[in-house]
Amino acid sequence: MSNPTQRLSKFVATISYDQLPSEVTERTKLLVTDLTGIAVRARHQAESTPSLLAATKELGLASGSASVVGDTNTYAPPGAALINGTLAHSLDFDDTHARGSIHPSAPIVPAAWAAAEMVGASGRELIAAIVAGYEVQIRLSLALVPKDHYRRGFHPTATCGTFGAAAAAARIFGLSIDQVANAFGVCLSQAAGSMQFLVDGAWTKRFHVGYAAMNGLVAASFARAGFRGAVDAIEGKAGFLHAYAPHPVIEHAIDGLGDRYETMAIAIKPYPACRYSHAAIDALLALREHHHIDPQDIESIEIGLPRTGWNLIGDPEAGKQQPRNIVDGQFSMPFVAAVAMRQGCFEWDHYENHLNNADTLALCRRVTSSVDSRAEAEFPANMSGAAKIRTRHGEFEKFVAVPKGEPDNFVTPGEVRAKFDALVAPYLSQKKRNALTAALLSLERIDDVGSVLRLTHADSTVTSKVVAHV
Repeated sequence: MSNPTQRLSKFVATISYDQLPSEVTERTKLLVTDLTGIAVRARHQAESTPSLLAATKELGLASGSASVVGDTNTYAPPGAALINGTLAHSLDFDDTHARGSIHPSAPIVPAAWAAAEMVGASGRELIAAIVAGYEVQIRLSLALVPKDHYRRGFHPTATCGTFGAAAAAARIFGLSIDQVANAFGVCLSQAAGSMQFLVDGAWTKRFHVGYAAMNGLVAASFARAGFRGAVDAIEGKAGFLHAYAPHPVIEHAIDGLGDRYETMAIAIKPYPACRYSHAAIDALLALREHHHIDPQDIESIEIGLPRTGWNLIGDPEAGKQQPRNIVDGQFSMPFVAAVAMRQGCFEWDHYENHLNNADTLALCRRVTSSVDSRAEAEFPANMSGAAKIRTRHGEFEKFVAVPKGEPDNFVTPGEVRAKFDALVAPYLSQKKRNALTAALLSLERIDDVGSVLRLTHADSTVTSKVVAHV
């Protein structure tokens, strides 16, 4: 087998906008639009944002010309990548790749934005760079075998995202094949991200995705300046795949590279919670509507999940039934199920309204979950889920194989716009929203990436609102 580090490096160094299939470029623009709306809301409302900005300023990263979404201040490029990457993942509302069990855009797009502003790259170059990042990051996660990587305590969006972010920045910088390989060699000493945040709802998950964006930008910048990274960074004896997983399938790192675009397998989230909960939420909402279920009539809810998902959002059951903060809620199947049944939908603002709501928490304690054989059989191709609701008037059950937002059940452009508007409407006027989405959806015609990011600045009449559930 040819050297994966070299194959991926050549792919990154040679990819161009003109060679990309039109469906890939169109999908990429939708993904960037979706991520931008999420970051705008997180800049103004995520509870971790004030400390993120304060620390960045203390570190001297608030002086520079790089843009942060929703922020009139400018930053040093690494600071902008760090902040934008953290914002992009702060709501856990960003896109996903099922087989890779990964969030592609959050570490990659911010690194590409910062690099593009550094060198004045065009929108066409930005799109090609983002696709390069997607393809590298996703394939590395597939090669690690995500469930094995998780068992070692790693968060693949952060670890693989470092390489994807470096790929995106390297493409913006126009690095040679050898320079890209050097950037990957630097990434090998940066990739990190621990799942320990699940224990107490820490903010580290969102931070280490932003850190991956920053590290990728740093790695590519070092390589651009001639810095040498470790050789065979991906497949070497102490390389990424062997060091971070017990049984990597190295071929997956280059399988179909350049012919099959994993970008087209990226899903957009309709709900701001762990993606493993979405099929079950779809099932619950369908049952609620079809059978006109009154939440007050619910005696119990049983949720079926694939094992990897159950490990994240179902276990330990007692803890998941008593979420204490937003992160707990994002990774609590009982909580999102209870909110969905009470509201008939699930939106970001529901965290503020329901985390301390006695009726919601009472229903939460009547929700249990387990590994479902049907969902497990669909995994990892699909993050499937089942729901069984027992009420005073009967029992109702539904299985959803492909949750809303997956490529085989994708959101419409109108649904992407509706999600975007719901997120940014408190901060951007209709006129500004229209201008921003028009620019994002025509990135290939943009010469100045910074001009698009400046459209995310809030109107002067609004103020930030930070939710404090700590």
